Amino acid sequence: MTDRRTQLADNLARVEERISAACAAAGRQRDEVTLIVVTKTYPASDVRLLAELGVRQVAENRDQDAAPKAAECSDLPLTWHFVGQLQTNKVRSVVNYAGLVHSIDRNRLVTALSAAAVKAGRVERELGCLIQVALDAESGGRGERGGVAPDGVLGLADEIAKAEGLRPAGLMTVAPLVGPYAGRPRAAFDRLMEISTHLRAAHPAANMVSAGMSADLEDAVAAGATHVRVGSAVLGVRPRLG
Repeated sequence: MTDRRTQLADNLARVEERISAACAAAGRQRDEVTLIVVTKTYPASDVRLLAELGVRQVAENRDQDAAPKAAECSDLPLTWHFVGQLQTNKVRSVVNYAGLVHSIDRNRLVTALSAAAVKAGRVERELGCLIQVALDAESGGRGERGGVAPDGVLGLADEIAKAEGLRPAGLMTVAPLVGPYAGRPRAAFDRLMEISTHLRAAHPAANMVSAGMSADLEDAVAAGATHVRVGSAVLGVRPRLG
């Protein structure tokens, strides 16, 4: 366990250096960017070590992994982010532990989350909802990896704002693998920031911009992201099973 703690501490330090350098290069303050550590496939024991090392924001992309891990770590001062594609049959579970959901991309999901949040008593402690923007989607469509096309963002934000137990918190994207922004993460994140500007004009409190992962966090910071989601650069690359 000591060796794992040292490994995580070293990895966190390297990621911190990268974020700090990216902020300096962009003329931003370090505290303008929040690190979210994505712990998918890694055990609750790693989450505990990360908490000891000062991590306060952690993320999962599958409810079947997140729910037991969050329960096991419920004594820790953590905010849990759900960052994966969310099916409506999982919303009752997710509202019990998540502080924010980063993958809102359809009205049906908003309706289901709202009903679950109200049932869970989250009317005052609203669930933060980030709209996932698909920069590879045509008008009115959805992206290859989920998300709503840019022209659907404002309408979806309006639905979230009206929904009991929810609040529009901002935007999220994943650098697309196809379409005009494929292989151009900086351009993709710049476009996301433009969409964020329009969103904040209608919903000023929806000011989070979740973009950038282990491979492209510098591009996200340069563009203006407020949150970066880093997994393998902190936890390592876990061998595939089978």
